[in-house]
Amino acid sequence: MEEHMLPCLTKNFFGFECMGCGLQRSLVALFQGHFTEAFVLYPAIFPLVFLGAVIGINLSFGLKYANRIISVLAILSVTTIIVSYILKLTT
Repeated sequence: MEEHMLPCLTKNFFGFECMGCGLQRSLVALFQGHFTEAFVLYPAIFPLVFLGAVIGINLSFGLKYANRIISVLAILSVTTIIVSYILKLTT
């Protein structure tokens, strides 16, 4: 699976990582059961996975408070992505 990953165009063209760098590697680590490594590679992986799961469950079954849950998970995901990106740039 690692051989078929897409390269980051931002990193290739401009020389610095984008906000999505590490997501593919983190997903591979998550599928392999390396949860700590997945978090280290991309800290927003868990909120994004939960967000995707809630959206999928809502589309299939319809949750009562789906809009509220999805909004909270989306805000948490975006906040985690931005904070981790800023920390990555400053270290």
